[in-house]
Amino acid sequence: MALPDLTADFAREFPELAVRAHADTPPNPRLLILNEPLATDLGLDPQWLRSPEGLGLLTGTTVPDGATPVAQAYAGHQFGNYVPVLGDGRALLLGELTDGHSRYDLSLKGSGRTAFARGGDGLAVIGPMLREYVISEAMCALGIPTTRALAVTATGRDVQRETALPGAVLARVAASHLRVGSFQLVAQQARATGDLTLLRRLADHAIARHHPQAAHAENRYVALFSAVVEAQASLVARWMLVGFVHGVMNTDNTTISGETIDYGPCAFMEAYDPATVFSSIDHAGRYAYGNQPLVMQWNLSRFAETLLPLFSDDEDKALSVAVEILEGFMPRYHSYWSDGMLAKFGLTRSMEAAALIDQALMLLKDNAVDYTSFFRALSKAARGEAEGPLADNVFGDWLARWRALAPDVEAMEKVNPIYIPRNHLVEQALTAAMRGDLTPVHELLAVLAEPYRERDGLENYALPAPPEFGGYRTFCGT
Repeated sequence: MALPDLTADFAREFPELAVRAHADTPPNPRLLILNEPLATDLGLDPQWLRSPEGLGLLTGTTVPDGATPVAQAYAGHQFGNYVPVLGDGRALLLGELTDGHSRYDLSLKGSGRTAFARGGDGLAVIGPMLREYVISEAMCALGIPTTRALAVTATGRDVQRETALPGAVLARVAASHLRVGSFQLVAQQARATGDLTLLRRLADHAIARHHPQAAHAENRYVALFSAVVEAQASLVARWMLVGFVHGVMNTDNTTISGETIDYGPCAFMEAYDPATVFSSIDHAGRYAYGNQPLVMQWNLSRFAETLLPLFSDDEDKALSVAVEILEGFMPRYHSYWSDGMLAKFGLTRSMEAAALIDQALMLLKDNAVDYTSFFRALSKAARGEAEGPLADNVFGDWLARWRALAPDVEAMEKVNPIYIPRNHLVEQALTAAMRGDLTPVHELLAVLAEPYRERDGLENYALPAPPEFGGYRTFCGT
C-alpha cells in the first residue's frame, strides 16, 4: 500500500491558525496497539500500518505528498482562567482523511515540541496514551460521541517526568479538532482589528464540516450556535448517564462537533456521588461529576461571546438571541438526561416515575452504592433475583413501588452497561503495559468492546474497586 491521501484543508484554509511543525524522529519506534477495525473503516491497510513506512505515518516522520503537518492555534479558559494563546504544544495535525462520505482529522499526540509548547518537551508517556486509547474505545462502544484512537507507538525514548518513563505517540482520529478555544482566539483578534473576515470564515468552515443544515437557516451563525448547544447537551447527558467524569472541561476541550476529546484526568464514577472528582489538579471541584452540565453551559456562553458579531449588527439584539439559546441548554440537557434515565430504569414518563428516579439517586448517594452495578442488579431484581446492592433492606419499599410500574427489563439491559473501564482495572492494565506486558490492555479492550453483553468468566470486570483502591486520583498525563 502507498501512503494514504491526506489533504491539508485546515492548513491551507486557515494559515492564520496553523503553524508548520514536524515530528521528532523516534529512535526505536515499536507499535504497541493498532485499532484494526478503525483503520479498515478509514481505508488504511492494517498490515501496511505495521510496516516501517506505516510506523512512519503513525509517528509523523513519513508524511504523504500533499499533507502539511501543523500545530493548531487556539485560546481557552482553563479552570475558568482565560489564556489568550494555547495551541497544540505536543500535538500535530497531519491532515484529513476521507472515507468517501465524511472527513476526519488524523493527528498525533506526543510527537514533539511545537511553537506552542511553552517550555514543555512535547512528548508523551506510554501509560497516558494507552489510557486515552482504552477510554475512548470504551466510550465508542457505549455509543457516546468521541474522538478515536488509531494507534499507540512506543518511541524507544525515555521521557523525563518525576522519573524517566517510556515515551509513546498516540495517533488520534476526530471529526475535527475545532473547539470553542479556536473561536476564542479568532474573536480576540477580531475585537482587536475590527475585521470579522477570519471569524466568518471559521464559522462557515464549522458549518460545512459539522452542521451543514445551518447553512439553510435565516442566520446561519445563529443556527450554528444552536446546533452546537444541542450537540453538547446530548453529549453531557450521555456522560452523566454512564457516570463518566471528564475532569478537564476547559473551553479548549469543548468541540464544535460534539465529540468527547482529551482523556487526561477522566475516570468513571463508582459509588454514586455528584461531588465526585478524580483530577489531582481540580482542587475546588469545578469539574465534579454533578457540575458537568453547568460547566458545559458556561463553556457555551464563552462560545456565544465569540459569535455575537455574526448574530446581528445590533449588539442588544445579538445578546438577546444568544441568551435565549443558552437558556434552552438546560431544558435540552434535562430532556436527554430524563429520557435516558427512564430507559435505565425501564419506565415510561410519568410523575411517579420521575419521583422514583429522584428517590433512587438519593438512596444511591446516601448509601454509597456503585452506580453501574445498581442498574444491572435492578434488572435481576425485576425477575425476582435480588442481589448486590438490592439484597438488603435499603431499597425495600422503593423496589416494591418500582416493580409495580412493570419496568421493561429488556429495554433496561440494552442501555445499562455491565462493563465500564473500572478505574482499578485500567490502572492495573497500564501498570503492566509500562512493564512491557500488553496482555491486560488487550483483555480489557475485548471486554469493553461489548459493554452490554454479559459473558461467563468476566465477573471481575463488573465488580467495583476493592476498598484498598479508595482515594483514586488521575493526572493530565502531560
